[in-house]
Amino acid sequence: MASKAAVNNEYGIDPMHAEAVGHGNSVAAWSAVGVMLVGVLVGCIGFGLANTVVLGAGAVIVVLGLVVGWFMKRIGYGVGGSKSKDSDH
Repeated sequence: MASKAAVNNEYGIDPMHAEAVGHGNSVAAWSAVGVMLVGVLVGCIGFGLANTVVLGAGAVIVVLGLVVGWFMKRIGYGVGGSKSKDSDH
């Protein structure tokens, strides 16, 4: 596993691979993805029914999911946030 220092490989110093991946496992990330999945489902139903109002509602819900994730991260539910528990798995 890479340390916080830059990784020295055959191409030289590589600062992009020095940080842990993390995968975004947080309440904020899961909430954002959940809301966006609902938006995609609504959009697909609207597309299948050829209903632009329902399709547009799905697009609005997807954007709302981004806002939900950003807001929850700001209040401490993101990775390393004050309200997130640290899990070493």
